[in-house]
Amino acid sequence: MKRTAALAVVAFFAIGSGLLAQSAAPVAKPTPTHRVPLWPNGKAPIGDGKTEDCTKQLEVFLPPADKANGAAIVLCPGGGYIRHVTEREGYPIAQWMNEHGIACVILEYRLPELRHQVPLLDAQRAIRLTRANAAAWKIEPQRIGILGFSAGGHVASTALTHFNAGDSASTDPIERLSCRPDFGWLVYPVVTMGEFTHTGSKEKLIGSNAAPDLVRLYSNELQVTADTPPAFLAHAIDDKPVPPENSRQFVAAMNALNVPVELLELSSGGHGFNGCKGPLWEQWKAAALKWLTAQKLIPPSAL
Repeated sequence: MKRTAALAVVAFFAIGSGLLAQSAAPVAKPTPTHRVPLWPNGKAPIGDGKTEDCTKQLEVFLPPADKANGAAIVLCPGGGYIRHVTEREGYPIAQWMNEHGIACVILEYRLPELRHQVPLLDAQRAIRLTRANAAAWKIEPQRIGILGFSAGGHVASTALTHFNAGDSASTDPIERLSCRPDFGWLVYPVVTMGEFTHTGSKEKLIGSNAAPDLVRLYSNELQVTADTPPAFLAHAIDDKPVPPENSRQFVAAMNALNVPVELLELSSGGHGFNGCKGPLWEQWKAAALKWLTAQKLIPPSAL
């Protein structure tokens, strides 16, 4: 039976925020449970067989043992592909997830500077590393999702639509694992490189005059298949920098293939849902948790 997107409109009076959600006050940086080097030997691929020096680390935040429910989410902060807004779209979310028994793995992916494969390669690696450490971190390896905000939503939606089962011939045991997420959360995401894209993100990833095949490759609404993982999306209808059509087109593609998907549309809040705080910010979080329980990815007791 075909599953349709659940459209919820919430009426709050608010003003929109800028692309980097600058109105929210930064929070103190918490101490992660673990720090894990993203790439071995400080060398990371950039595509076409080339590598570069890389010292990126995953910041892993595990919930208390008595709250852990086995779910984990790799988190990709936004920032227009020019920075990472981790102080608002990272650390507070990790703490909130832990309160609900979910492990959070923060990924500050490499910024592309026209090296279009780099963010996806980092996201795929983060998922594989999380899966490789599942036993040690008390995570269920088939309940690992990915969350992205804004341009981080493009990283996440790319990971949701571009994945593989791993390279069985690799000498690196991590690379032998699947990089397919088991679910995704996309919050005011950049999804397309087409008509409704965020122009700044597109310029940084593939350039403003990219070839049509590259535009299509990273227009993730065009890359959905029947094997795309289930997804929850949230977007404000008055988002100007990243129009809600980004989410709507992705949801339409998922519905066309009967892939479970839900879209929460907010009637106001702009980009960043009023600076990553307040009633609208809490609304998407509550809806996302409820969706996870409906998908049987976390128990009702986690709400």
